[in-house]
Amino acid sequence: MREFSEQELVRREKINQIREVCNPYPERFEVTHSLKEASLLEDETKNVSVAGRIVFMRKMGKMSFLKIRDIEGDLQISIKIDLVGEEKYEFFKTNIDIGDFIGAVGEIFTTHTGEKTLRADYFEFLGKALKPLPEKFHGLTDLEACYRQRYVDLIMNQDTRNRFMVRVKFIRELRNYLDNLGYMEIETPILNNKASGATARPFKAHHNALDLDVYLRIAPETYLKRAVVGGIPKVYEVARCFRNEGMDASHLQDFTMVEGYQAYYNYEDNMKLIQNMLQTIVMNIFGTLKITFGDQEIDMSGDWGRVTFRELLIKYANIDIDVYNTKEKLLSKILEEKIEVESETPLENLGFGNLVDVLYKKVARPHMLGPVYLTEHPTSLSPLARSNDDRPEVSDRFQLVINGAEIVNGYSELVDPQEQERRLLEQASLKAAGDEEAMEMDYDYIGAMEYGMPPISGWGMGVDRIVQLLTGSESIRDVVMFPLMRPLDSKETEL
Repeated sequence: MREFSEQELVRREKINQIREVCNPYPERFEVTHSLKEASLLEDETKNVSVAGRIVFMRKMGKMSFLKIRDIEGDLQISIKIDLVGEEKYEFFKTNIDIGDFIGAVGEIFTTHTGEKTLRADYFEFLGKALKPLPEKFHGLTDLEACYRQRYVDLIMNQDTRNRFMVRVKFIRELRNYLDNLGYMEIETPILNNKASGATARPFKAHHNALDLDVYLRIAPETYLKRAVVGGIPKVYEVARCFRNEGMDASHLQDFTMVEGYQAYYNYEDNMKLIQNMLQTIVMNIFGTLKITFGDQEIDMSGDWGRVTFRELLIKYANIDIDVYNTKEKLLSKILEEKIEVESETPLENLGFGNLVDVLYKKVARPHMLGPVYLTEHPTSLSPLARSNDDRPEVSDRFQLVINGAEIVNGYSELVDPQEQERRLLEQASLKAAGDEEAMEMDYDYIGAMEYGMPPISGWGMGVDRIVQLLTGSESIRDVVMFPLMRPLDSKETEL
């Protein structure tokens, strides 16, 4: 049996009283303006109809003030007994609580304290909240409650509302930018026969109707490239992806990324596109290219610098990967230098490219404020990327790093099906030897390539991570509306 607080019992009793007058959960209410729009109207604008959740009330004898809210803004409403009538006013004072929904119609004016207010000629009850809003609900002191009850966090915390408005605006601006360049947005499958498109550990599932084991998408890459084969030269997707790996302040297992591909581009072209795209989006959202993350100010203006894997590892680990250019040599040197690198896969099971990557992430990436492009990735780290014509041991690839976080990954795509088959066979061998992040052979994708691919360059960007950066959020879960949480026990879930 569920137990209710005294306040909840009182609110439940009010439901019965409200039913005697009106439906406590009515069907609809005609709204003419959002709360944000109404707050910007000129005084004496009449017949303004708004609705929202009550977050503040001051009930008085013949006039009361309340504040209603949605994610974009608040609006004050005044309710006077001589405008709405004695019976209606008494209903308001007796039955309506903070947290309830209300609609009101009236005229806009500004109070002597300078606050835009709607003087209600009429109001309508729109929904009873059975639970009272918490008196204190601040993300800095109760993070887990914020993640578990994001709906309450959104009601109570302005910072949270601001963060998610930045996320909404970022995705909108991103789509506008790409659409205006002639890109087409498509959808690719989430359930796949092969864990393809990136080097990552996948989630597995079972398709009952087909009696088939499947993988949740780790990246939309190979399907977007199939679309290019099919004749779409500019294509992108805002895609939910899943990687069964570790979680920390900048990683989640289920996340949102955008990938874009353009025929006849190379990776240099996309480095220019990414710089212009992000500068345009950030300027449109914030009106400046200087963003603050903690005690760091990051200037995204101008042309962004470049640095190679080799330069970074010489600088921060005193290891030249052109000298220690095999898995065995590099692993021996890492052990000799007593560098403690982090990897869910045992180091001895990693291929050369993945070993270089975990070393870089340990010793170099935390020092990169950026924005800076990391280039010259080992080819074995990039099984779907085109090798450099002059130096086949490295790929034509870039990563955008800002404040020690990888924001964008892109490259000139490998479009030679025979070379792609060779590399995927090599990846499959690594996977069989224990490298869980290596890719599987995907002959269906090879078959698509064999119909012919033009030169292509593509890129992928983690939406959660870039929004985390732009909002100065400590954890990536701060910018994910409903992050996955470990379930509470049965008693605690009976809220």
